[in-house]
Amino acid sequence: MDADERFTALETKIIYLEDLVDTLNRMVARQHDQIALLIQEVARLRQREDEAPPTGPRSLRDELPPHY
Repeated sequence: MDADERFTALETKIIYLEDLVDTLNRMVARQHDQIALLIQEVARLRQREDEAPPTGPRSLRDELPPHY
């Protein structure tokens, strides 16, 4: 393999690696946004649970599965 072929092979690998890095960066950014939304949703659910009136003690007999 001469120097030109090696140089071309390296350039090709660099192009593919740059594309992979860009793809992974977009994926990480999208996941970051999804995680932020999930954190907000969990906070809203916790707040709603804290604001809900307290319920009395529950019995497992009151929560029978639907097939009974």
